[in-house]
Amino acid sequence: MNLDEIRALIELLKDTDISEIQIEKEGVRVKLRRERHIPSFEVIERKTEQRRPEPPAEVEETGLVTITSPIVGTFYRAASPDAEPFVEVGSRVKKGQVLAIVEAMKLMNEIESDVDGVVVRILVENCQPVEYGEPLFLIEPV
Repeated sequence: MNLDEIRALIELLKDTDISEIQIEKEGVRVKLRRERHIPSFEVIERKTEQRRPEPPAEVEETGLVTITSPIVGTFYRAASPDAEPFVEVGSRVKKGQVLAIVEAMKLMNEIESDVDGVVVRILVENCQPVEYGEPLFLIEPV
């Protein structure tokens, strides 16, 4: 048995579900075995507590409107990574104007202003996960 014949047997093992082959030719016995390694995975749960800015208590007293997340997802300030943010601090907004997007399960949900006003604070960083009811924007009504 020559080297080319042994290589052909190795290729046969690769291309099929055969795990072991033994051939005897001209007094030479060749036994090839392919071990099946079953990959194992270990799931390590890492819990990190992220501190999110909360609106200060005096905010409620000043009459600012808090826009909250209606769903759990990922907060985006712009429609795409290379696009300009929908609003900045100081931007004048109209009721129904899109302020941001929250992505949940590959669906993009537009977050709209509840009032005409001026954006006073943006409480969440771009690409940050948000929870249901989490404050996103503070708007001063005009």
